[in-house]
Amino acid sequence: MIDDFSPRTQRLRDGGHKLTHARLTVLRVLEDSGGHITSSEVLERVNQVDASIGRASVFRTLDLFTHLAIIRPTYLNSSITPTYVLMPNGHHHHIICTQCNQVIEFDECGLERMTAELETRFGVKLTGHLLEFYGLCERCQ
Repeated sequence: MIDDFSPRTQRLRDGGHKLTHARLTVLRVLEDSGGHITSSEVLERVNQVDASIGRASVFRTLDLFTHLAIIRPTYLNSSITPTYVLMPNGHHHHIICTQCNQVIEFDECGLERMTAELETRFGVKLTGHLLEFYGLCERCQ
């Protein structure tokens, strides 16, 4: 069960949003997925948990979570369908092999100084980022 005081549920509250059953169910599905899941997989898994939660509610929730930087859509495997990734601590990082589509995740990014500079330069408050590098993995080189 989702902790009502987790950072993600707190982000919903801070944004003035209610912790509805549908939102908490979608969040649980996202968290149980390990952080990489397509919208069709979210729909399927939400339906398994509670068939009364409609497709529109799931998509509205995915849009809200994207707006709140809880998740970000990314286009792995050259797909036109996004894969949603959870944004732990507001950021997420990948190296993607352009030949075999292997995805390597890493935590460190060293963008703290750049984030501060962008906030100052553009007068914004950044809430997260998704960093992706593309190249050839060791096996495909």
